[in-house]
Amino acid sequence: MDALAPLLQKTLILIAHPDDEAVGCGALLQRMSEPVVVFATDGAPHDRYFWEKTGSREAYADLRRREARTALGQAGVRHIEFLKAGEGYFTDQELFRCLGAALESLSALVRRRSPQALLTLAYEGGHPDHDSCSFLTSVLARKFSLPAWEMPLYFRRTDGAALCQQFRSLNGSEIPLEPTPQEQKTKHEVLAAYASQGEVLKQFSAATEWFRPQAAYDYSQPPHSGVLNYEAWGWPIKGTEVSAAFANFLQSAELAPASPS
Repeated sequence: MDALAPLLQKTLILIAHPDDEAVGCGALLQRMSEPVVVFATDGAPHDRYFWEKTGSREAYADLRRREARTALGQAGVRHIEFLKAGEGYFTDQELFRCLGAALESLSALVRRRSPQALLTLAYEGGHPDHDSCSFLTSVLARKFSLPAWEMPLYFRRTDGAALCQQFRSLNGSEIPLEPTPQEQKTKHEVLAAYASQGEVLKQFSAATEWFRPQAAYDYSQPPHSGVLNYEAWGWPIKGTEVSAAFANFLQSAELAPASPS
């Protein structure tokens, strides 16, 4: 665990939706002394397909927040944040449209929580909110001079094959974590707490987790030149639209390093 020591103290974990943390770092969470898990969106898209069984988008978002609290309680996580813009939450699939407000909320959170490291999702084209979390973490790391790390969730290769819990490309800095039997048992319990996502979570494993220092991505370009996963799903969002939002934000924002105080 020496290689992962930078993540074992007070780490702010920025993920997009309730259940991302269970898949990506459900075992590592159990070894951290003071994790702060931050959900960047409400987990409830506008598309009725996602929330119809609960009656409303708001009811679905509330259900996912309740599941998150239960799930993270199983892992012993005490510090949970649901990112807000004013009085409201950021909508699932829409984070790339709200980068300024999200960075403002995250900056305030970093100042309040004073983390020693950041952990987020890889820039892989699986979901636009995942990629937005990757981008925002890179900005936070620069702004507050914090080490940033990443973990994979899922992506679609240029040949169309979908892969889970593997980095899209390797750079030699990848570090595996092999959960103990007890950690695997607890991770299964954490995953099971997300009952509303049960069918989706069946495709993920509770075994090896992978981490590495955040790669130096070119966020002005999509993660790869093929069809991205959410494009293959037929969502009305293009990777070029998301990366253009990142590029425009970097051009317009003042991102000089800031004091944590």
